Amino acid sequence: MSGLLVVTAVPAEAEAVRAGLTDPSVTVRPVGVGPAVAAAATARLLALAEAAGRPYRAVVSAGIGGGFVGRVAVGDIVLADRSVAADVGAESPAGFIPVEELGMAPELLGVGRTVPADPTLLVALRAALPAATVGAVLTVGTVTGTAASTTTLADRHPDAVAEAMEGYGVAVAAALADVPFAELRTISNPIGPRDRAAWRMREAFAALTTAAAALR
Repeated sequence: MSGLLVVTAVPAEAEAVRAGLTDPSVTVRPVGVGPAVAAAATARLLALAEAAGRPYRAVVSAGIGGGFVGRVAVGDIVLADRSVAADVGAESPAGFIPVEELGMAPELLGVGRTVPADPTLLVALRAALPAATVGAVLTVGTVTGTAASTTTLADRHPDAVAEAMEGYGVAVAAALADVPFAELRTISNPIGPRDRAAWRMREAFAALTTAAAALR
């Protein structure tokens, strides 16, 4: 069996993770932006490792993300207790309708719209990163960028702490391969109206490097 697989969206995130690793058995791969490509690429990596007789023991989706104001701060480390496909459903005059309420439940392969982190893996990460905030991390196909959509999302997910674009996709690939999964994010910006001046990429990447020491 191989060690831990860490997947990121972009090479810059992978480089930040590698800079902080203390376990040489950890494999880090950038797989692309968005839930679909993250799911497909992760599934391929897991399948190739299994076919070679060296399956990964667990997979972590890692990278930077946006944080809900008042719940986390820029530069914070976040651990997902579950990864949620937050925008899978339909809009309506009365508001968002989750896919489950449309009669098109996504559980056909045994995976719902929410995938919990592996309890054992989450406990280990929490022990190694005691200052991390734990909560739901939302996966979205489009980054939230207005005050109205931020309020709607925060109200719909009162215990969510962050959003990103890959976690749920990686979680589905891991679940279908029966591989333990977790998601780790560091906060680069507050969720809300798009304001590049408020982004703190350097701080988020530095925090990601610090957090990577827990990946083993």
